[in-house]
Amino acid sequence: MDCVVLDGKSLSITDLANIANHGALVGIDSKAMERVKASRELVHKLCDSEKPIYGFNAGVGWNKDVRIERDFYRQFNTDMIRSHCIAIPPEASEQEVRATMAVRLNALLWGCTGSSPDIPVLMAAMLNEGIHPVIPERGSLGEADIGSLAHLGLAMIGEGNVHYRGKRMSAAEALREANLEPISTGPKDGHAIISSNALAAGQGALVLHALQELIETAEIVYAVSLEAFNGNTTPLDPKVQSVRPFKGQNESAAKIRSYLKGSYIYDEDPDRPLQDPLCFRDAAHVHGAVREAIDYVRSLLTVQINSSDDNPCLLLEEGRIVSCANFEPLPWVLGFEMLGIALSHVSKASCLRSIKLCTPAFSGLPRFLSPHPRTICFGTLQKTFVSLDNEIRNLINPSSMDGFCVAGEIEDRFTNAPFVVQKIRKVLDNLRYILGMELMHAVQALDFRGDKRISEAAKACHAEVRRSIAFYVTDRPLTDDIEKARRLIASGALLKAVADVR
Repeated sequence: MDCVVLDGKSLSITDLANIANHGALVGIDSKAMERVKASRELVHKLCDSEKPIYGFNAGVGWNKDVRIERDFYRQFNTDMIRSHCIAIPPEASEQEVRATMAVRLNALLWGCTGSSPDIPVLMAAMLNEGIHPVIPERGSLGEADIGSLAHLGLAMIGEGNVHYRGKRMSAAEALREANLEPISTGPKDGHAIISSNALAAGQGALVLHALQELIETAEIVYAVSLEAFNGNTTPLDPKVQSVRPFKGQNESAAKIRSYLKGSYIYDEDPDRPLQDPLCFRDAAHVHGAVREAIDYVRSLLTVQINSSDDNPCLLLEEGRIVSCANFEPLPWVLGFEMLGIALSHVSKASCLRSIKLCTPAFSGLPRFLSPHPRTICFGTLQKTFVSLDNEIRNLINPSSMDGFCVAGEIEDRFTNAPFVVQKIRKVLDNLRYILGMELMHAVQALDFRGDKRISEAAKACHAEVRRSIAFYVTDRPLTDDIEKARRLIASGALLKAVADVR
């Protein structure tokens, strides 16, 4: 099994997805662990300081003016974890929990937290043993996900519940079965576990990873639709693309051209309209914009998962610990909100293509792609994908600025980072359905063009769909077909099918 060695500074989103989705093991770089140990020694040196240090010898939030005495450090940090367990369901998936743990572990290795070395060691061991704390995902305002991450801390002190070897059980039982000891908290340890945006960042990284695959799949679906539509290829012409050198647009156009290679739509056809509707003509440009947005968010989120968002921040070389606002995640949260808008364009264009394929005046094919005038076929299906697009339009409304002042009106800013990410996660799922339904239309339309020479990519997609979804002959319930199409989009099956013939 793969092992990803964490050092605090070089974790890629691909590696994080491997840890989360495929159970890759984690290791800790030896130099990084030395930084953690050295920062812990500094914490002990500061224990007797008369200077108040937030979350260390002083309370947190509105209680920052409360002095914490040395003999109360352990109880204070344990109580901090317990009292901050305020998140509510739904619960993050086990994959998302793994991503969250890996992000928090990686940040601890900067040595800016001053945590006990036992904390990163136990986090790594829990990941490698497959002990996944139950973490409810609602309860954060996006200025550190303390209400959710406290549930991670709860498991680490041997309380709360976890998933382990396919079962839900107490953390104490799982740790015992894995021969692991819960941590005993000391100064700064409670804050070290909970004061981070690791939930939002971990979930965001997995969403972003999935979106990269989705846009690749969307280009395959579009290419099949264009063939089924008998559409124009001129907007994809490399010379035309070269005079507008947006990176994403040109990447998308090149991908689509590769899928269309050998297709009849490159042949002259006097019956083909001079120009197609914009939902067909502009696809490479729309998808290219999404590629640009994904790249932008990836660059910012990569900084987030390879940096310290701790407050206060321990500066080892200078021997001091400083209050700060490094928990502010706004740059990449705004990126996710932008990404939602970009994805809405993909959704709407896909819906419009499905409608156009069903419209004889545009496609030259039977109404609703029905084999017989008395057969309803895909007529009612339009309501499903339009309703999902309506959901997307609502989900992409900005929410990073919403909230109330809390903690004695000291905490008066918010980004709602987990909520923003979770909304894009829902957009992703809706898009899988919408693209799946477009694929159903495109393959049905291809069957009406049975005498035409279609590309190898389209043949592969057609075969993949027809393995589980039959040609629509007589009216039948479509719910199962829709779900099968969604699974084809989500599973990466189309990407594999096309790769095998290219």
